[in-house]
Amino acid sequence: MIQAIRSFIFTIQMYVAMALMGLWWVPATLRDPANGNRAIQAYCRYVRWSASWMIGLTSEVRGTPPTGAVMIAAKHQSFFDIIILCSVLPAFKFIMKKELTRTPVLGWFALKIGCVPVDRGKKGQAIAKMLADVQKGAARPGQLIIYPQGTRVAPGVELPYKTGTAVLYQQLGQTCVPVAVNVGVFWPRTGIVKKQGHAVIEFLEPIPPGLDKQPFVDRLREAVEERSDALMAEAGWAAVKA
Repeated sequence: MIQAIRSFIFTIQMYVAMALMGLWWVPATLRDPANGNRAIQAYCRYVRWSASWMIGLTSEVRGTPPTGAVMIAAKHQSFFDIIILCSVLPAFKFIMKKELTRTPVLGWFALKIGCVPVDRGKKGQAIAKMLADVQKGAARPGQLIIYPQGTRVAPGVELPYKTGTAVLYQQLGQTCVPVAVNVGVFWPRTGIVKKQGHAVIEFLEPIPPGLDKQPFVDRLREAVEERSDALMAEAGWAAVKA
């Protein structure tokens, strides 16, 4: 019950801080869109710090966060893995549902930092435009974060890795950096209650460009799933697949 109350208070203040910090950073972001990344990074670092003492959830980043133009293919278990990723990457952007651009504060900043809003079935067109904008200097290169399974996946649940990830990998022609996580052990994909513990995301060995689709998917899935299971086991989670 105490942890539930702490989690509730933490969640409320987290969203209040999002609104207040977002408004504070609007003028700077209007001057330079790169400040949008700095704003989100500052907010995410605040969330990590407040989680550590308000709900007893510390966090750690292992491996080397990339700084150049790469594709990041990450295991996605909850909102907290997004928070940790954005707290350490300098020029992150996401492929996101177009509807999310209408979300107050969050949607505005997403567009400013170069996130790619897509309609269902038109992802290829959106990516082609993003690449063209980067080449023309109309958009900044950065770290494009994607989720190969397409959604948040709870620990122990198996979902396939979508072939669209491989299509994007070939279309971008960039190095892919896999990311493993154990975040879902402590911060569930739904609900308010968070557990105490130590959440970890880990940047794994990069996958160079040029692989065929299926070899790429196989290599990505093996690296991310094997290491995520290891991180979750380290956190005390029993690896029982569902």
